[in-house]
Amino acid sequence: MLTAGRFLQGVAGAAGTVLARAVLTDRFRGSELPRYFAVLSQILGVAPVAAPVLGGAVLAVSSWRAVFVVLTVLGLLLLLAVVRGVPESLPPERRRSGGITSTFRAMGALLSHRAFMGYVLVLALVSAALFTYISGSSFVFENLHGLSSTTYALIFATNAVAMLLSGALFARLVRAGVRLNTLVTAGVAVAGLGALAQVVLVLTVGETLAGTWATLFVTLGAIGLIFPSVMSIGQTLGRGAPGAASAVLGGLQFLCGALASPLVGLFGEDSSLPMALIMLIAVAAAGVALLAMARPWRGEGETSEA
Repeated sequence: MLTAGRFLQGVAGAAGTVLARAVLTDRFRGSELPRYFAVLSQILGVAPVAAPVLGGAVLAVSSWRAVFVVLTVLGLLLLLAVVRGVPESLPPERRRSGGITSTFRAMGALLSHRAFMGYVLVLALVSAALFTYISGSSFVFENLHGLSSTTYALIFATNAVAMLLSGALFARLVRAGVRLNTLVTAGVAVAGLGALAQVVLVLTVGETLAGTWATLFVTLGAIGLIFPSVMSIGQTLGRGAPGAASAVLGGLQFLCGALASPLVGLFGEDSSLPMALIMLIAVAAAGVALLAMARPWRGEGETSEA
């Protein structure tokens, strides 16, 4: 029963993630769209980071069953918010007939779009790095560095702030006229440097709390710049079928995140090097996808052109 309930919860949560992107694409155009995606990406980026901290707070005062009580309350609040504040966003003249068959055809067309799939892979691989951090950081900070759960929660929250700050920076840079492809390229480069610095520090200096914290802060800050850039570009390229585009973006994003999460524990628990290496490999692969498939110098998916 627990597994079945969690499965249904996952399906519903995935639908909400897909629809949120599609609704924004329906309602906003041009330079407005990246600003709203910046807010959405901040939520989507910070939520997985903040959730373990909030869950731990619930467990500190009650049993694991209380987590589901909290989720039920949140679900009811979300339902009320959607009913009252999210009207139908797609005009009748832009709606597609054909049901789910038409949706899969639209997804198939997007899968053959080279630039679109390049940005999808960038988002998916960077998400793999983020989920590697989420699954491995508690072990690194609490077991290796001997921090209490409270101190670890503060570090976790600080790194979440890095993503919030970079999201705010993204919105300002877009308003200043900086191209989205420039921002996603800069984000991947900085994230790669942060992950590389973490690996180099472990191999040369050894396990240091300050070094690990600083390099993760830089990497997560860069990821906060990548998410809204790729979401905006991807949804612009897939504007003809915003729901299908959102499904492909979100589906591969969380699939790669789920596949990467357990890898940290498989490669040993006596060093932070596995976490650092997996994050570096994921970001490096994102860089390859960006250069080989997305080709940012071509400027595809810029909202000003749309």
